[in-house]
Amino acid sequence: MTEKTIPVPVAGGVLHARAGGRQGPTLVFAHYWGGSADTWSGVLGHLPPEQATVRFDQRGWGRSRALPGPYGLDRLADDLARVAGTCVPGPYVLVGHSMGGKAAQLVAARRPAGLAGLVLVAPAPPRPPATVTEEYRQGLAHAYDSPETVAHALDHVLTATPLPADRRAAAVRDSLASAAGAGREWPLHGIARDITDTVGGIGVPVAVLAAEYDRVEPPSVLRECLLPHIPHADLAIVPAAGHLLPLEAPAAVAAALRTFLTRLRQ
Repeated sequence: MTEKTIPVPVAGGVLHARAGGRQGPTLVFAHYWGGSADTWSGVLGHLPPEQATVRFDQRGWGRSRALPGPYGLDRLADDLARVAGTCVPGPYVLVGHSMGGKAAQLVAARRPAGLAGLVLVAPAPPRPPATVTEEYRQGLAHAYDSPETVAHALDHVLTATPLPADRRAAAVRDSLASAAGAGREWPLHGIARDITDTVGGIGVPVAVLAAEYDRVEPPSVLRECLLPHIPHADLAIVPAAGHLLPLEAPAAVAAALRTFLTRLRQ
């Protein structure tokens, strides 16, 4: 898939989004805490080359690490909305993974013009589960302190199956490529924020993709902390996979996106 770079003016600077394909609705991707636009490369490789897509490094991560804070959920949602509004001339679907999924919920609740659907991939739910304690958050804040801590997180928390060497190397690189404030904002604050009073405003079709062996956002947590607040969402489970679904099971994620788009076009 050939992509072009589109500069997107945002608070404090410019985000550089990558857009490809021409057949909509456009899929607009938002990555997880520790990821980048490249998190979605495997998924894009399983989509038809004509499928319209937009992806970008969120504020404080990867090529956007120099953008200033704050790095909270509202700012991430503002950036995501600006990327969609700047890069997409027609209808679009937000696709958010983990942290990106929570930001995408905030954007969808605003009911922006052009939004046709929402796909949440192993998302952080609107209501934080009971396991997100202060002790948990303080420990999580150090998960990306060094290559060694990143490797431990990948092997013991984030994945259920070994990643191919190139994807693992990219995940380590991305996890270490953050502004200090961005790296700590999500575990210390964003993950614990309750947005249940907001997500009731989501009016578009919603698909939720969970991973069978996810240790971060397991299916049971999504059933308890997401589905009651977005009751029209459809939940599907990817077997034998962990939290990093776009890296562990890109074909399954792409298949779910194709199914969702077909549903929208009917």
